[in-house]
Amino acid sequence: MIRSTHRRGRHKVFVGMAPGVGKTCRMLQEGKEMWRQGTDVVVGLLETHGRQETARQADGLEQIPRKQVRYQDLDLEEMDMAAVLARQPQLVLVDELAHTNVPGSDREKRWQDVEMLLISGLDVYSTLNIQHLESLNDLVAELTGVVVRERIPNRVLELADEVVLVDVTPETLQERLREGKVYAPEKVGQALSNFFQ
Repeated sequence: MIRSTHRRGRHKVFVGMAPGVGKTCRMLQEGKEMWRQGTDVVVGLLETHGRQETARQADGLEQIPRKQVRYQDLDLEEMDMAAVLARQPQLVLVDELAHTNVPGSDREKRWQDVEMLLISGLDVYSTLNIQHLESLNDLVAELTGVVVRERIPNRVLELADEVVLVDVTPETLQERLREGKVYAPEKVGQALSNFFQ
């Protein structure tokens, strides 16, 4: 009997205690450090939300172009799984693990895309805000008054090989909000009076 030498990829999740604490920057910094050490690293998907500081963190890293998806007369973009799998890097950086893919995609959720990359033997660094964990849904709604729609099963985090918690003080986060480092200026007031109270 021939034994397969195929291994499952390793998954490292950078968990933010709230949006804007720096989990994406941390993922990019650690990915870039791996690249400097000789690992073949690509950015599978990066969501900068217009933040220049975040975009600069990816400088020097190869980014797989996004796949254009047409949905209800809109052109949307998703991670190009076929291109990532064809490229076969050692490490793929994937932002926003709880994201819901465009209807009609091969998989409904980005965490399912990441699972496919791991099964294919690729290592993955990904990001997740804690409020997206299924088991915290009721508590998050009670504390913030916000019902989080995009959620992932707890098992995704439980199966991760490594979890890195990323957090800042509430004062620092509110300051970052006011400076426009988390959301566009027109959304700051609403954010401070709702989810970030």
